[in-house]
Amino acid sequence: MQHPQQQAYQAFLNTDYPQAAQLYEQALKVEPENRRLYWYWGLALLLQNQATEAQTTWLLGVMQDEDTEAATGELVTVLETEAQRYAQAEKLSEVVQIRSVIQELAPVAWDNLLKLYETEIELNVYTGDRLTEFGFLEYLQAQQPLPISPEELIAFTAKVVESDPFHPNSVALAKACLGYIQTIPQAEQYLNAIFPKAQKIAETHKQPGLAIEFSELCLQLDPNNLKMLHDLTGLYQNANRYQKSIETALHYCTLSANQSLSDRMAANQQLLRSLMTAGGYWQEAEDLFYTQQELLQELIATYPLEQLQVPHIMLHNFFAPYFGDNPAQMRKVQNQLGELSQTKLQLIEQNRVSRYQEQHQNRKAHQRLKIGYLSSCFRYHSVGWLARWLIQYHDRDRFEVYGYFANCDPVIPDTLHDWYLEHFDHTYKSSESVEIADKIAADEIDILIDLDSVTSGINLYVTILKPAPLQISWLGWDASGIPAIDYYIADPDVLLEEAEEYYAEKIWRMPQTYIAVDGFEVGVPTLRRDELDIPEDAIVYFSAQRGYKRHPETTRLQMQILQQVPNSYFLIKGIGDETSIRAFFEELAEAEGVSRDRLRFLPISRSEAEHRANLSLADVVLDTYPYNGATTTLETLWMGVPLVTRVGRQFSARNSYTMLRNAGITEGIAETPAEYVIWGVRFGTEAALRADVAWKLRQSRHSAPLWNARQFTREMEKAYEQMWEL
Repeated sequence: MQHPQQQAYQAFLNTDYPQAAQLYEQALKVEPENRRLYWYWGLALLLQNQATEAQTTWLLGVMQDEDTEAATGELVTVLETEAQRYAQAEKLSEVVQIRSVIQELAPVAWDNLLKLYETEIELNVYTGDRLTEFGFLEYLQAQQPLPISPEELIAFTAKVVESDPFHPNSVALAKACLGYIQTIPQAEQYLNAIFPKAQKIAETHKQPGLAIEFSELCLQLDPNNLKMLHDLTGLYQNANRYQKSIETALHYCTLSANQSLSDRMAANQQLLRSLMTAGGYWQEAEDLFYTQQELLQELIATYPLEQLQVPHIMLHNFFAPYFGDNPAQMRKVQNQLGELSQTKLQLIEQNRVSRYQEQHQNRKAHQRLKIGYLSSCFRYHSVGWLARWLIQYHDRDRFEVYGYFANCDPVIPDTLHDWYLEHFDHTYKSSESVEIADKIAADEIDILIDLDSVTSGINLYVTILKPAPLQISWLGWDASGIPAIDYYIADPDVLLEEAEEYYAEKIWRMPQTYIAVDGFEVGVPTLRRDELDIPEDAIVYFSAQRGYKRHPETTRLQMQILQQVPNSYFLIKGIGDETSIRAFFEELAEAEGVSRDRLRFLPISRSEAEHRANLSLADVVLDTYPYNGATTTLETLWMGVPLVTRVGRQFSARNSYTMLRNAGITEGIAETPAEYVIWGVRFGTEAALRADVAWKLRQSRHSAPLWNARQFTREMEKAYEQMWEL
């Protein structure tokens, strides 16, 4: 027959805690001085969620010995042993209960506290508030000695940042951890653990400000790390810290001066992007752009595959359409970069590419065509606002629709993101290119549509691998130039017939328009003329674009329009550095004889709906060139505001043109700089002309192809089926 203590422990091991508690109580009647019985009796009560009774039982055991400290230490040892046993059995809830008690008994048992927090992280119940509950964070910040190694602290910090990166205590922990790093391997461990998480915070969760805090900590350990400087420059840009971005990019360029061609190009591109994002630094940016073009030609000529940083190298031609309207040359360079990148990446991923190709060859026909949409912009973003109608109207009897969310998991509330999650038949999120590509292949997608083009490195990587047998580019910046993309969606107006000669992709022209929407949500106006000190009878011109698009030649034409239209004002809005953009406009205004008092610089709206509502303040919108508006043009036309645009030859210089034509409007379309000014002046001086165009735009909502997303969806579906049959 088993001893009562053995019977009790066996019941405890069998997780029969009520029976175990009863047996331990009986055993104590036989051995009242055996403190170990108190420890396990209390533990059996604790695991029944009877914490108060457990505490009372343990107190009784402690009071059996005059040396209460020794008795408490004995209890902690038993609890530690059991916590380890439960951890090995992966009974994590029990581990949390036991280690919480240990921490109460031994408040500075930091090794136990770290194991407690790590277990909570595994259970997804950890929050950043926990770091201050026992004074652990304060202890670290004081740089007190720890009973754990720096390596263990770094590993713990990485888990905390991964679990709850948005809590201020996570940044504080990462900062305090720096003080315990003493060796190069420890520094490398920290960088390898924390920096990728900073990138994820920026790319996937769209929180560049927080990502900067973590990245700057990493930079303290390696101030001349080119990779970190590259990414940190981009973070400053995305966080609207323009001067810091330029300063960091300049340092990055200095360090890269004696590095490889690829490194120098990457640094130049970041500096160029910093200048363009800020706006107002046009001359400096233009000089750097032409330097970058020379480096691109050197790269293409020397074909240094070993140096190529794929897919980032494809971004180095991004600003070409902002500086000029030369599509043949721009597309030639882009196509060469696409071919180089595909050659390099398919060589690296040759096993994966071969597997996909074999799968395509053995593909069985599906009852419904499987259509996959790939984007990082299924959220509050221009692409998100425009693509939703196609997803909404897809015929689910003929098409099964998949959404692949690349680096798209916003932290702040985003109802458009939620809408997409509800309206796709299937969704998949990842920040890893190969994971997305493998999922697309596993889903046996027939046709993959890339919505982001060269604005997303993940999309470029995925499409180069060609996980779907038919791949299409639509809606983004322009065609990527990747040979693995089969078709580029256009229409009869947005690309000239000559474009067939210089696009690597086959151009598929929709019957009328390459984009259509049913409309936009419109909020309540928040701007008034009197608040802006603009007379009620004044003519208000308006332009809302990023600094990227503020070409000085077009801005000069806009100032000439103002100069010729008395009592006119210009509202200027867009993301960029307020000081440099203001100086840019005021200098050009002065050169054209326009008083700076006629310029108004508006803050960014709190929402897209508010921005659209405030368009009603404008009499005329002046478009940019050689890079037109796209979503901004659609919003302008939807709000019934006349638009002046200059039409060029490249895709980005013909967006507003095709949208106007598909809204039934010919007024405001200029072929030359002189015509741009003439239309701007006419709209400003001819009230009847403005009223006529505004009336036509209102009427177009009921009949124009631009506002018939359902019909456009049917045309896109027909195009998909025809492409699939070819």
